[in-house]
Amino acid sequence: MWTEGTIGIPSEDGKYKSVRYWVKHYEEPSEDYGIEGGKISKLTLRMDGEEIANYDRGWDIEPACKEAEFALAILMKEYN
Repeated sequence: MWTEGTIGIPSEDGKYKSVRYWVKHYEEPSEDYGIEGGKISKLTLRMDGEEIANYDRGWDIEPACKEAEFALAILMKEYN
């Protein structure tokens, strides 16, 4: 199942950075294809029009900034 949305990540100036996400996740985990053997097999994160993380059965672009790391942690909790 594909899920997409936007996550607001707090920044140091008290505002939020908008991170757009697309996640393909399954009901059962996959040791071969899932992130950390979990249910997410594909994931894309974009911020300010730039791809900041991409996983397609393996990392193409590992999380490139703290916003990407925060968004990934949220999505792992929700879908993995």
